[in-house]
Amino acid sequence: MPAPRKRKPTLDSVAEAVGVSRATVSNAFNRPDQLSAELREEVLRAARRLGYPGPNPVARSLATSRTGAIAFMLDTPLRAAFSDPALSITLDALSTEVDTEGYALLLLPGGDDGGPRAERVLAAQADLAVAYSLADGAPALKAVKQRRLPLVVIDQPVVAGAAVVGINDRAGAAAAARHLLDLGHRRFGILSSQCLSTPRGGPLSLEDARRSRFRDNRERMIGYLDTLSAAGVDPGAVPIWETSGLSRAEAQVSARAVLETTPRPTAVLCMSDELAIATLAAAGELGLRVPEDLSVLGFDDTDEAGWSTPALTTVRQDLAGKGRAAGRMALDLLAGRGVGRPVVLETELVVRGSTGPVG
Repeated sequence: MPAPRKRKPTLDSVAEAVGVSRATVSNAFNRPDQLSAELREEVLRAARRLGYPGPNPVARSLATSRTGAIAFMLDTPLRAAFSDPALSITLDALSTEVDTEGYALLLLPGGDDGGPRAERVLAAQADLAVAYSLADGAPALKAVKQRRLPLVVIDQPVVAGAAVVGINDRAGAAAAARHLLDLGHRRFGILSSQCLSTPRGGPLSLEDARRSRFRDNRERMIGYLDTLSAAGVDPGAVPIWETSGLSRAEAQVSARAVLETTPRPTAVLCMSDELAIATLAAAGELGLRVPEDLSVLGFDDTDEAGWSTPALTTVRQDLAGKGRAAGRMALDLLAGRGVGRPVVLETELVVRGSTGPVG
C-alpha cells in the first residue's frame, strides 16, 4: 500500500505553528515593515522548518490583478544592449528605484524594427512598460497601447500620454561641436549610432541622417551640423557613417572608414563614448596620434571615458539620474498618481585629453 502523500505546508500551517493570524504570516513575506523584526524572524523560521516557500506569486497576482513586474523594452538584442555601459548605468538606477516598492524588471530585447516584437509585449506579464530609446513607430508601442499599459519613455520616442525623461541632446551636441571649432578644427567626421537605414551601416547622406528613426540621433545630428554650418563648415562635406550595431568591433570598422576619407578629418564627433573609444582604436591602427593628429569627442561620460588612452573628452549626461527619474515616474503611475511633466536633464561638456588644437 503506497504511503499517504505528505500535505504541502500552507500559510495556515505556519500561522498555526507560530500562533498568529494568516495576515501576520502574509505580512512577514509581503509587508515586513508591519511586523517587529523579532516576530518576522520567528514566522520565517517556522516557515523554513515546515518547508513553506512563501505565498504563490501566481495566486497573488490573480488576487491583486498585479504581476509585480515592469516590462523594460529595449531597441536592440541583449548582446548589443549589454555592451553599452550607458544602458547598464541607467538600468541599474531604475531597478534600484522600483525595487523599493517590490517591483522587478522584465527585459524585452529588441530586434530589427527598433523595439521588441509586438507579440512579446502582448504576452508579457507586466503592470507597466518602459520604452528605452525605441525607434519611432516601433510595433511594440502599438502593443503597449492595445494593452492600455502605463508607459514611461526614456529618451524616445514621443508618445502621447506617456511619462517622459530625457536630456537636451541638441544642446549637448552643439557644445561638442563648438569646442572643436574653438580649437581650430574645420575638417570633421561624424560617427552615428544606428539609424535603421537601408542598408544598415555605412555612409549616410545628410537626408538619411536627419531622417533617423531615433529622436536622440536626429537631435544630436542637428546640434552638430547646425553649429558647424553657423561657423562656415559645409555640412555636405562632412562624412557621416552609421554603425551597424553598438559593439566596439562593429563601430571600429565604421570609424576607420571615416578616418580614411579624403581629405582626412582632423576631428570626429561620436554619438556615444563606445563609438569614440572605437575611433581611438581605429586611429591607433592607422598610426594617427590623438590629439596631435586627430581629436575625438564622445557622448555620455561613462566610466570608460575616463579610463581610455587618452582620456575622452565627452558630453556628460546624468545616466543614473535618468534611471532614478524613470523609476519614480513608474511608481507614480502604478500608484495612480498620473503622468507628471516631462523631465529634461541638462548636459555638460567634459574636456579631457582626446581633443586638442588642430595640428
